[in-house]
Amino acid sequence: MFKKRFQFNTSKLSIVLYGVIIGFFTGLVVSLFRFLIEKCLSYFQFLYIAARQENLMSISTIVILNIMMMLVVAWFLKKEPNISGSGIPQVEGLLLGEISVNWWSTLWRKFVAGILAIGSGLMLGREGPSIQLGASIGQGIAQYRKLSHNQSKSLIASGAAAGLAAAFNAPLASVMFVLEEVYHSISPFVWVGALTGATVADFVSTVIFGQTPVLAVGNLNVFPVKLYGLLLIFGIILGIFGFLYQKVLLASLTIYAKLKLPKYLYGIIPFSLLIPLGICWPYLLGGGNNIILSLTGAPLNLKLLALMLIIRFIFSMVSYGSGLPGGIFLPILTLGALFGAFVGELFVSLNMMSTAYIMNFVVIGMAGYFACIGKAPFTAIILIFEMVGSVTHILPLAFVSLIAYLMVDLLNGEPIYESLLDRLLNGNKHVYSDSDVTTIEIPVLAGSLMEDQRIRDLNLVPNTLITLIRRSDHLLIPKGDLILRDGDVVFIRASQRNAQIIREQLMYHG
Repeated sequence: MFKKRFQFNTSKLSIVLYGVIIGFFTGLVVSLFRFLIEKCLSYFQFLYIAARQENLMSISTIVILNIMMMLVVAWFLKKEPNISGSGIPQVEGLLLGEISVNWWSTLWRKFVAGILAIGSGLMLGREGPSIQLGASIGQGIAQYRKLSHNQSKSLIASGAAAGLAAAFNAPLASVMFVLEEVYHSISPFVWVGALTGATVADFVSTVIFGQTPVLAVGNLNVFPVKLYGLLLIFGIILGIFGFLYQKVLLASLTIYAKLKLPKYLYGIIPFSLLIPLGICWPYLLGGGNNIILSLTGAPLNLKLLALMLIIRFIFSMVSYGSGLPGGIFLPILTLGALFGAFVGELFVSLNMMSTAYIMNFVVIGMAGYFACIGKAPFTAIILIFEMVGSVTHILPLAFVSLIAYLMVDLLNGEPIYESLLDRLLNGNKHVYSDSDVTTIEIPVLAGSLMEDQRIRDLNLVPNTLITLIRRSDHLLIPKGDLILRDGDVVFIRASQRNAQIIREQLMYHG
């Protein structure tokens, strides 16, 4: 009787090594991106404050710089349209094989254009561009190593997670966001690389910026159970306004598309409106993390909070709808915080709770608003937990996130990034020939068409072949009588023309 010889399992070692490399370079690039945006925004706020005192030199400088920055960003957008917006839909489309992207052109242009657009004070976030920067680095390393499309996807996902981790110092939420919102599958070969990249990138960012959480609002009071009825009301309000945000954001894209201007020149509108807004409200500009932190100070009155909400809501739409490089992640969190402060102050004015719990509403509002707009509640909960650095609010935070999520679901709201991806794909239709063949990965989701089905019973598109089944760490031969289980990953060989049809048939219809 011979003993089985011991062997090391090195199947994921290469993924970890790639993740370390991607995380390191992404951490450096995104940290520099984040640093330059903060410095640029501070400089513009200084100019706007001076302009309020009727300093003609400052006003002239602001106008000249805005014109120059708008022209540079417009030129970049004309040369590389894939740098527009947050970049998250482009990363999703790249992972799906629906769009092709030049990683180097995207990387350096997104870096420069993102600094100019976000640093100028436009109400855009750094997180989406950071995700695209990291994904571009992952794509570049995959191309350098001449990896296959399926192998490349793991590196792109690692880069995306690393980018978000470096932007927000939230590695766990970054991995969850990639799995929940970008990759739509919890594959061990993806999450191991994503976790490695996010951890290394977060370490690099922490060395540069320090260990203080991005949104360090201090210790929160434990929210009393007897006031959970107020949280229920708050969750419903957030869900309604989250649905409104989705509809208005998509409508803003439609309105811009009707302008008789080339798409790369849409930025003229937000850059022009930015000047009077900056002179009147210099501290209201940018992604909004400073606004969130300012809510920890003296209490604000309801009228002022309502005015801040309206301005931020409208100008966020104007900024993002133009297609300028910048995300909606941080602006959504800022709106959620302002909603929380407003509703909290309202409850206090009605003698329904103490002022001691207003900051609880600020923090909970951020998670609830992102959870319902992105329809990614797990990401929202973990993200706020990491960014705030407090664990005392987990239960009320999860409660409001669930209520807000359900409200948007009842109103038939779609995840905002999926809606943006659909628009991107509809505007970039490829004409594929029958020879354009790809391998796609379809996860078997609970309640989906594939769960508990035999392979032979699947009604697939003609000329489609199931090549492999991955169950946990095991690879299975796709025999006709094999029953698919929740958690399996099915590899399908099909034409590019039919790839999206297959995904919709097998993933989204139960």
